[in-house]
Amino acid sequence: MQQRKTNVMAVTVAIYVATFMSAIEGTIVSTALPTIVGDLHGVSLMNWVFSIYLLTNAMMTPIYGKLTDLVGRKPVMQTGLIIFIIGSMMSGLSNSMPVLIFWRAIQGIGAGALMPVSMTIIADIYSFERRAKVLGFNSSAWGIASVLAPLIGGLIVDRLSWHWIFFINVPVGLITLFLFQFYLREPRRHNDVKVDYLGSFWLMLFLLCLMLSFQLLGNATISWTAVLLAWLVSGVSLWCFIRRENHTDEPVISMNLFKNRTFVIQNAVAALVSGFLMAVEVYIPTWTQGILGVPASLAGFAVTPSSLMWIVGSFVTGRLLAKWAPRRILFLSLAFILVTSICLALLPVSTPFMWFFLITAIGGIGFGITITATTVTSQHLVPAEHVGVATSFNTLSRTIGQTLMISVFGIALNVGMNQGIAQHHGTTMGMLNKLINPKTATSLPSDLLPTLRGILYTGLHWVYWIGLALVVLAILVNWLDRGPQLTAAQHAEKLNHLNEKLKSHE
Repeated sequence: MQQRKTNVMAVTVAIYVATFMSAIEGTIVSTALPTIVGDLHGVSLMNWVFSIYLLTNAMMTPIYGKLTDLVGRKPVMQTGLIIFIIGSMMSGLSNSMPVLIFWRAIQGIGAGALMPVSMTIIADIYSFERRAKVLGFNSSAWGIASVLAPLIGGLIVDRLSWHWIFFINVPVGLITLFLFQFYLREPRRHNDVKVDYLGSFWLMLFLLCLMLSFQLLGNATISWTAVLLAWLVSGVSLWCFIRRENHTDEPVISMNLFKNRTFVIQNAVAALVSGFLMAVEVYIPTWTQGILGVPASLAGFAVTPSSLMWIVGSFVTGRLLAKWAPRRILFLSLAFILVTSICLALLPVSTPFMWFFLITAIGGIGFGITITATTVTSQHLVPAEHVGVATSFNTLSRTIGQTLMISVFGIALNVGMNQGIAQHHGTTMGMLNKLINPKTATSLPSDLLPTLRGILYTGLHWVYWIGLALVVLAILVNWLDRGPQLTAAQHAEKLNHLNEKLKSHE
């Protein structure tokens, strides 16, 4: 009996829906968070509603990546979706903040499979020439989510209740599960699967302590004892993990991947650029609301051009990958991002709102090319049996870059604002909190508004000078890729040739 083939269109739709669920999750929860906090009386724990989701998501990403190579893409994706659906349903049923945080952790464990496995499936079902275009189309889910999430979140909270922002994931997740079950076909993998449990434990402990330390650094009052302890445990667990991976038959992440300089540099640049992306997406709305007084409903649209031009950048990448070496592609994309970072570092306080559309559009092209190119190149630099691990490592690199830099930017903003408050008597941090919300800014003394906007402006410029340094560092890291300048396709061809030679010798 002939095995049915994968229905590429149906699976692509399933991947798009899974990506959209991942993309919309953070924004829609942030829209409903004030209502959730008011209902569950947990303002002191509100940050953990996001933090725990990111922590468990990052912890599981490399584990899922390895499992996709061992047991197949389909069972791993289905497992992740089932855990995500259960976590969503139980989050919606939560009646206290600790219970909600627990189920958000479960939700994050499931979500850890969605992005890396989706991109691995795209690598399986699409040719190299079409992959960048499909990734570009898939990236449009983030642009659409950035526009729709606040509207959907507000509508659900106003018309139904905050519980439904979690319940809505259940039918959508079940439809996605159905599509993968009936339309994704893949060859059976060998049954004698050896999972490196000890290596997985050390890796998860390393990521947990590392990400936790970043979260602690972002707190208003930093417990340096806890941060240093987290760094110590993460350092020891990383050493144990590397030692374990060098002596096991089925490593979670093969250390041989890091012998390829281009692979390491591609993922390092992806991490740095993803870190700068946080400065754009998180702090430009803060600028437009706090300094320009734009309503919250419009402020978020300042970064929408970035999401839309990201798609354009992804489509452009498809042509570049066939002709240019990875190093050259990144120099081009980083040039766009450099222009954005310089503009944001030098913008005067009186910059009109419309200028942000142009600045974020330029950055969006660079982000689209960088993220798509590093993803596709990482997949092509490894043997076929390691594509899942390479894809998940790329996702993990970006997650760590974002988590680290959002903490660093938060510290920079607070230090800059505290210095401004010290220099201007009569101003307080409470006033700045009111300033950032245009609705409460009207209650502030009118004679203090220019001073407060200047203080916020100074704090944001600390953020953007660090962001500029991050982009320059990414350019320097990319410059270090001094090896043979092959295109991604040529890298893949060379790798296949080596694999064939090894098989012939066996």
